[in-house]
This record gives sequence, structure tokens and C-alpha cells, in this order.
Amino acid sequence: MSKAAPQASLFDTESKAAPPVAPSAPLLSRTDTLAGYSAKDIEVLEGLEPVRKRPGMYIGGTDERALHHLFAEVLDNAMDEAVAGHAKLIEVILAADGSLCVKDDGRGIPVDPHPKHPGKSALEVIMTVLHSGGKFSGKAYETSGGLHGVGVSVVNALSERVEVTAFKDGFEWRQAFMRGKPIGGIEKLGPTRKHGTWIRFTPDPVIFGEGVVFKPARLYRMARSKAYLFGGVEIRWSCDPSRIHDQTPAEATFRFPNGLADFLGERIKGLETVTPEPFTGRYERKGEAGKVEWAIAWTPAGFGEADSFMQSYCNTVPTPEGGHMSPD
Repeated sequence: MSKAAPQASLFDTESKAAPPVAPSAPLLSRTDTLAGYSAKDIEVLEGLEPVRKRPGMYIGGTDERALHHLFAEVLDNAMDEAVAGHAKLIEVILAADGSLCVKDDGRGIPVDPHPKHPGKSALEVIMTVLHSGGKFSGKAYETSGGLHGVGVSVVNALSERVEVTAFKDGFEWRQAFMRGKPIGGIEKLGPTRKHGTWIRFTPDPVIFGEGVVFKPARLYRMARSKAYLFGGVEIRWSCDPSRIHDQTPAEATFRFPNGLADFLGERIKGLETVTPEPFTGRYERKGEAGKVEWAIAWTPAGFGEADSFMQSYCNTVPTPEGGHMSPD
């Protein structure tokens, strides 16, 4: 029995080997080490300094995979608003200048003064203080995929420039940041009937290297995969044509009401299957947070060199090792 030709995954599963480790400094003797170690050697990094000093601790490196992880963090926050039932539309826009913007029509980042940080809005605290966010207690989000108070502040720290627009409490608010530091305070621009959050950011060449650019094809796959993982959201993709050098569409709309069933149907299109329809389902317990969704199909044709494949996700985030994420 012949096997089907390999198929490209609909999901972004590319990865690169870790960059080579730089040679270590000459070793010191134990006596020299002990004698030269005192209070003056203890560094205290403030604000987002730790992120810029050691980006690999937060996004796994500074290679192409790590660069696109910045997009994943911002997109995950927008998806959390959708999963929580507050957003239905997410837009991903790659501009001619290389900046990337993610828009959602959710509740909008809070802009009122933060009680523990006098003189700062909640928006500024979220963008500039590690471990600040609304996903710790479970009150604002029952489940979440975005990192708990780390993701968007790390994006801010590793971006040359970030602009955040919040449509909140009947007004449009905006604040800009450069390499993690605010450029002035938050601005109240005027009344609006919109609601949601827009985040535009440009990766920092100091961190990722000169000529750093997002790859449209990779962004496109990442956006599409999120739409498959939550049937209640529509994601619109647009990219300035000058940024595209392959077959990636300049515009597209992703909406898959049947979620994983739609993904599996696309993945096995044209293949012979054991059953006429995939085995799909969804289960949730009344009065409790969370639900589980599945889609399974069997084919005697196989998948190229592999007989099968399995992919798992928690809160719309891939769990490639088959593990799990905490529901809160």
C-alpha cells in the first residue's frame, strides 16, 4: 500500500536549533572566586531591565522563532478576550514599515489609575511591570493562554517602539513606549463608541539584530491556527504587499465555526478514511469553567513517512510534548 505524499502542517510548527553557546571566560581558582565576591557584585535590575539583559529567559532566545514568539504573546492576549466571550474579531496587520499590529474588540486594557502605583494608569503598569495582569485570581479570566503578567510587558521590553490604544469607558486612550520605557503619560484622545485594544510594535534590532523582520508566511499560519482552535472568533489578516516574497495572501479572513473538526477536515482532505466522518465532540460541565474538544479520524493511507499525527492544545496554546497547562 502506497503512502500519501507528506503534507505541510496548517499550524506553525517550525523550529530552529538553539544558537551556539559563546565560549566561556577563563576559569578562576576557588580562592580567587571567593575573595572577589562581595555586595558590590550583586546587581539589582529594575523594571524591564532583566528582560533586555537576558531575553532568552523569557522568549527562549533571539532567533527567528523567538522573534515570532512576540506575536504569539500579543495574539494570545487577544484570544483570551475571545475565549472569555468579550471579543469576536481580531485583526492582524503587518505594515510596510515592518511594524505589526494586533487589534481586538474586547473589553479594552484598563486605563484607570492603579491603586498600588500612584501616578500610573493600569495600562502603563501592565506594559512596564513584570507579573502584573488580570489572570492571577481567575476573576477577570476563567482560563487564559497569555502568560500571567509577563507576555505583553516582555514584548514591550524587546520592541524598539510600542503603541497601545485602548477603547475603554467611552473614550480612546493611547500611550507609546520605547524599549520598554513610556514616552510620556497616557493620553485621553476623545469620545468613542468602540471597545477593545490595539497594540502596534516593532521588534528591536538591538536585541534581534539589524535587518530583523517578521515573516508574513509564519504570521499567517499562526493567525490561522488560532482561528481553528476557537470556533467563536474571526481573525482577519492583512499584509502590505511589499513585505511578501512568496505565495502568502495579502488579505484573508479566518473563521472556522466547527473548530478542531474544521482543522482535521482540511488536514485529511482527499485522503481515504476508515469512517465517513471524523469522530468529533465537545464537553463541558455545567457550572464549571473549562471544556474539552476533540476531533479524530483514521486513514489507512498514512501521512507521508508517518502513520499518524497527534496535536494537543490547552487554552489555544500548543502543548507539543503532550503535557498540560493550568486552567487558570
